[in-house]
Amino acid sequence: MMSEQIDITETRYYTNRELSWLEFNQRVLEEALDPATPLLERVKFLAIVSSNLDEFFEVRVAGIKQQIDNRANDPGPDGLSAKETFQRIFQRVQRMVDDQYQLWNGELKPALAKENITFHQILNLTEQDRQWVRNYFFNEVFPVLTPLAIDPSHPFPQLLNKSLNLICVLKPTLAEEDERYAIVQVPRALNRLIELPNRLSHQHDFILLSRLVQEYCGALFPGTTLAGAYPFRVTRNSDLYIDDEEVQNLLSKIEEELRNRNRGNAVRLEVEQSCPPEVIDYLLDKFALKPEDCYPVNGPLNLLRLMPLCELEAPSHLSYPTYNAPTVLQSTPDQSFFHQIRTKDQLLHHPYESFSSVVEFVDQSAIDPRVLAIKMTLYRTSGDSPIVKALIRAAENGKQVTVLVELKARFDEANNISWARRMEEQGIHVVYGLVGLKTHCKTLMIVRRDADRIRHYCHLGTGNYHTKTARLYTDLGLFTARPEITSEVAALFNAMTGMSPQPKFRHLLVAPFEMRQRFLEMIEREITHAQNGKDSGIFAKMNSLVDPQIMHALYRASQAGVKVDLIVRGICCLRPGITGLSENITIRSIVDQYLEHSRIFLFHHLGQNELYLGSADWMPRNLNRRVEVIFPVLDKDIKRRLKEEIIEPFLADNAKSRKIDSQGFHYRHKNKQGSSPFRAQEHFMEQTLTKQAEREQESKLSSTQKLIPVHQSSSTPAGSQI
Repeated sequence: MMSEQIDITETRYYTNRELSWLEFNQRVLEEALDPATPLLERVKFLAIVSSNLDEFFEVRVAGIKQQIDNRANDPGPDGLSAKETFQRIFQRVQRMVDDQYQLWNGELKPALAKENITFHQILNLTEQDRQWVRNYFFNEVFPVLTPLAIDPSHPFPQLLNKSLNLICVLKPTLAEEDERYAIVQVPRALNRLIELPNRLSHQHDFILLSRLVQEYCGALFPGTTLAGAYPFRVTRNSDLYIDDEEVQNLLSKIEEELRNRNRGNAVRLEVEQSCPPEVIDYLLDKFALKPEDCYPVNGPLNLLRLMPLCELEAPSHLSYPTYNAPTVLQSTPDQSFFHQIRTKDQLLHHPYESFSSVVEFVDQSAIDPRVLAIKMTLYRTSGDSPIVKALIRAAENGKQVTVLVELKARFDEANNISWARRMEEQGIHVVYGLVGLKTHCKTLMIVRRDADRIRHYCHLGTGNYHTKTARLYTDLGLFTARPEITSEVAALFNAMTGMSPQPKFRHLLVAPFEMRQRFLEMIEREITHAQNGKDSGIFAKMNSLVDPQIMHALYRASQAGVKVDLIVRGICCLRPGITGLSENITIRSIVDQYLEHSRIFLFHHLGQNELYLGSADWMPRNLNRRVEVIFPVLDKDIKRRLKEEIIEPFLADNAKSRKIDSQGFHYRHKNKQGSSPFRAQEHFMEQTLTKQAEREQESKLSSTQKLIPVHQSSSTPAGSQI
């Protein structure tokens, strides 16, 4: 029965968005802390934690600090003001950073040394190595360093976002003079990890570039005594501020904003712990920061720079086993892509099944004489994108190619601008989306003149058309030629490129038009079923759950008795397990070898199991301010596969899955005595390879049977034909 006593809008029923994100980053850190994770993978997770924190400060903390400066202290759904949120962020991040460096110094660095991957202090090197290091500095590093004195004629320099710098303290030449400061900027082109030469093949010895510059940077100040040199790093506000409606040329405006990104207001200062308090105070003053904006660390300033360690030739036990994704959908002389898709919808599960099928599909479309047009959206793509190259080839072959490029894909703006210009130069019609909206949907449409009629072939996905991240992120992609789907995709492209009024969609859920309302209606339908004593249920997997309306609806569903299973990788502001409110809601988060990125939505609907996939999370930005597409799965076999072979293993994961509790914290599953750990991602890899082996065996059997003479086949038992 629904409770009448609980006000679902009360702030105590919601977790702060920023603190929830930090809990997600803690889950990433736990993978680095877990001794069961292979050593180099632990280093990788440690580096990812730092990379995540960088972006968190550049965007989220920068925005909170702006709210505080503008005295915009209106609380969010959780009741915390911007100032209160910032204080909790500082406390939480301080603990997280301390945990990172304790892990690096106390566990990972010693463990690496046991595997002959060693980090050295210059003083501890042999005489031969010290001489090599000195020569390396003066030959390779010294020529590109620029000392910047700070005095009345030399103001404090404008330092780039996240750049490595050293503040040098210079002793006065006269007793009455004060100490002076200078800055040494370290160019980003220099390797942060310097490997010592003349080692055995299995031995890797490193020194940090920051240590090298510390040791010898006194040579940059001849005639002056260097009292100390201390590495530091400043993080700046990196969000772009663009009013689409006020901009005549969006591309030029974004290029201008990108030039300003490295010079935004400072939001965080990182220094090594050895830096004296008076020097820290000096830096804080110059960057207009406060003590709570400073994070002293005991080790490398930017742990992301440790990532090259993961590419070393090292023993296999230090990394996850290499997984080579099979190509399960490919064009053959007997069956082209178009024939296979026209015959039956095709689902791909990445990275377990190769993304090369998508690339080859575009490649084939580019040269197929029957293909008339290609339309697609590009939110993020790789720097050497084979898909973009195929689109250029299609345009060269006379096909009409239209690409919606999202110029405001955060931190990929420059890459997208580069590709947009190149595509325009090659005759591709490039569109920059709708005013005021980001184009985030993942859609590809091929228009082809088949033997019977012109037909649309579509690929709809949960992830970007990015060949590199497709090997690292878990995503789903659907190929279909169903007219009920493809006609709506065509209408969507026309709406995005033309001036047509808002189209009506029956099968697709499209934001910012009717997606929110359709989701709310489906949740409400499950509530009605539960209230009428009928079976009901909701499953949803996404990156983030933040939207208040959706959360209110899920709380009401739980109160009505609807069983709600959620898998939320990152931010989750809803609190499960509260008696009378959310005891029918369970929330899991999976952090593993691959980044969970697929979005899946299942509504029981009296056993019909309506299934949807797409690009949107349940966040206000996805539902209100982006062009998003959630598409239905109509093929019965694919629906069965999604439910039994993908959703159920996700729910069964007890190795890399954490449960979220009513306070917004997480805990690992406690396996019952005698039960085996089950890891969904490992299961998907094994399952895919097993299926591929079965397909190959069937193919061999089929080929063998074709070779048997016709007069023998009728009398030979089927089992003896091999």
